[in-house]
Amino acid sequence: QVQLVESGGGLVQPGGSLRLSCAASGSIISIYTMGWYRQAPGKLREWVAHITRDGMIDYADSVKGRFTISRDNAKNTVYLQMNALKPEDTAVYYCRIYNSGYWGQGTQVTVSS
Repeated sequence: QVQLVESGGGLVQPGGSLRLSCAASGSIISIYTMGWYRQAPGKLREWVAHITRDGMIDYADSVKGRFTISRDNAKNTVYLQMNALKPEDTAVYYCRIYNSGYWGQGTQVTVSS
């Protein structure tokens, strides 16, 4: 059974940084495209970034230049480095294996002074 476990969320001041991790078990992430999504209160879940098995990367315009997605296939983990955080980045962040029904449980990120 595949499990995705996110961690690294928390409370941070505007302009601060956090690094989220998504650890996978039961599946080898190196063969999949992995993505990060987020859902703010009262809003639909939105795509943030993805990284393909070949290492191709893309970002939502709202995070481009501030967030960096990466993967460590040896650790079966995907990361999201988030810099220059803004209050509008506040959301629950989820990771996902593309072309599957597998999502993590989410980790809360709150950006507030």
